[in-house]
Amino acid sequence: MAWIILFIAGLFEVSWAIGLKYTEGFTRLWPTVWTVLTMVISLWLLGIAMKSLPVGTAYAVWVGVGAAGTVLMGIILLGEPVNATRLISIALIIAGIIGLKLAA
Repeated sequence: MAWIILFIAGLFEVSWAIGLKYTEGFTRLWPTVWTVLTMVISLWLLGIAMKSLPVGTAYAVWVGVGAAGTVLMGIILLGEPVNATRLISIALIIAGIIGLKLAA
């Protein structure tokens, strides 16, 4: 169950990272409210997952899910560039997450 909670925490990290773009420097109220809310939820879920997972593993997976997801959502939502190097880099992050899961 901790792994599922950790993955969901990572998805909320993607949400707040993308939300930062829409806040326009925290000058737009509702995107700012959404972003802060998803930050709190993400950290809360990470804390719950860390009750039964090693800190280093949990944090690395949380960051990895957030990083890979944010790059993908940046491509999809914000029209950021997509090229082989970026896709290979995302694949390496995902491979690291899988490796940490298997090692735990």
